[in-house]
Amino acid sequence: MIRTVPTTPFDDQKPGTSGLRKKVPHFQQPNYVENFVQSIFDSLENFAGKTLVIGGDGRYFNREVIQVALKMAAANGFGRVLVGRGGILSTPAASHVIRKFRAFGGIILSASHNPGGPTEDFGIKYNIGNGGPAPEKYTNAIYARSREITEYRILEAPDVDLDVIGTTMLGQMQVEVIDPVADYAALMETLFDFDAIRAAFAGGFRMAFDAMSAVTGPYATEILENRLGAPRGTVRNGTPLPDFGGHHPDPNLVHARDLHDTMMAADAPDFGAASDGDGDRNLIIGRGIFVTPSDSLALLAANAHLAPGYAAGLKGIARSMPTSAAADRVAEALGIGIYETPTGWKFFGNLLDAGLATICGEESAGTGSDHVREKDGLWAVLLWLNILALRKQSVRDIVEAHWAEHGRNYYARHDYEAIETAAANDLVAALRDRLPDLPGQEVAGLTIAAADDFAYLDPVDGSSSAHQGIRVLFEGGSRAVFRLSGTGTSGATLRVYLERFEPDPARHGLATAEALAEVIAAAEALAGIRARTGRTQPDVIT
Repeated sequence: MIRTVPTTPFDDQKPGTSGLRKKVPHFQQPNYVENFVQSIFDSLENFAGKTLVIGGDGRYFNREVIQVALKMAAANGFGRVLVGRGGILSTPAASHVIRKFRAFGGIILSASHNPGGPTEDFGIKYNIGNGGPAPEKYTNAIYARSREITEYRILEAPDVDLDVIGTTMLGQMQVEVIDPVADYAALMETLFDFDAIRAAFAGGFRMAFDAMSAVTGPYATEILENRLGAPRGTVRNGTPLPDFGGHHPDPNLVHARDLHDTMMAADAPDFGAASDGDGDRNLIIGRGIFVTPSDSLALLAANAHLAPGYAAGLKGIARSMPTSAAADRVAEALGIGIYETPTGWKFFGNLLDAGLATICGEESAGTGSDHVREKDGLWAVLLWLNILALRKQSVRDIVEAHWAEHGRNYYARHDYEAIETAAANDLVAALRDRLPDLPGQEVAGLTIAAADDFAYLDPVDGSSSAHQGIRVLFEGGSRAVFRLSGTGTSGATLRVYLERFEPDPARHGLATAEALAEVIAAAEALAGIRARTGRTQPDVIT
């Protein structure tokens, strides 16, 4: 029986760059999940009888919300739902399933790289039929509906057994529990030279992959160990846990410190990598060298032709505005387009669908291509393996050769987490007010060439997005970017992006902090971070 349940709106269900994210107890409020799911359905049209994909990263509260979403999908008229066994689907795998089965869309339950557990983070986002995150016109409509909702519809029925592959009926709707790994693994085999990678492992190539007790574990185990022949134990922390083993599933040098230490040791493996909570981010480390996400994007684009799926060449490269300009230099060398977008993978979707770009990346460890419409951590790892297997050089040798050819973009991101929201907003507002007067000024020994609040005009659909981050560009190619992140759940996170271009190979061996010292000092002088937030240093440096 379908029940129509009266409800009242919540005023805080505005999706951010990656859906709605709150603490688990917040989602556990009566009707909170139901209101948001119904608001999604109420904002869509012509989905009666169509297919919906549902899955998540396995974090705490994942299974409970899937049962609610299934029963509400049945009550609202969907004809079929594909759901990953155990409620599991990595974010890139969910995108692939949406595309492969031509689903109407999908609901992905994840808070990405944020912690999980009874008092930690949870998230819900809607992906459209191209497999990508819902654009702003959808998320704005969902938010508007959530502020006026008066009822939701749900089917009264027993829970679906999520642990058995097969098909059951939920009212008039078919529920198909699928293997969450199989379709994704098959796609990867079409893109990369598995024979060459398999031969490298057979020849003694060693790798360490940290799945961070998150969703990528089953995918990495199946592909790296089962299909490519990497030794058992190559995948560490490979079992997804609701609380990610009590760890923070963010693949950066703070939270993946064990992997970093392994790769910096004298007997380090040849290659180290990690992925995050929902499988869309990556960390790349060679023996004795960390590869920044911005450099990784540029290197992958420069060498993508070595993989069968990209042998015909790239149509273009897209990067988020805060990502370093290293990829721009590759695009120029290849004679292809380069596109600078706001942060958020949804901005890449139009470029990929229009055939303007093939590879996309964000400095926050997200890289992907036109094979899906999400960033894809394991895809980036496999492309690196393909390159290493064919070039037969170390990560360090490949990186240093790239710098010698294209120049080095010294780059770092300083994160100030959980700042009081009002203080963070005041800092950004004060800096924004000063923008017209900054060009020509000298700060910490650097001369400001230009300053603006980044705005984006989509070249495909003409849509515009303003206030996407404050850019201060210095003479000589250095810059500082200030942006408030939309992926946290407590307070505000101020991200400061720092970049300096160095064309001289003789100066490519500087420590990053040394190379960026003037830019760091200029950023502090411009924004007054210490005075406005009380923070004397960042919480995380990547």
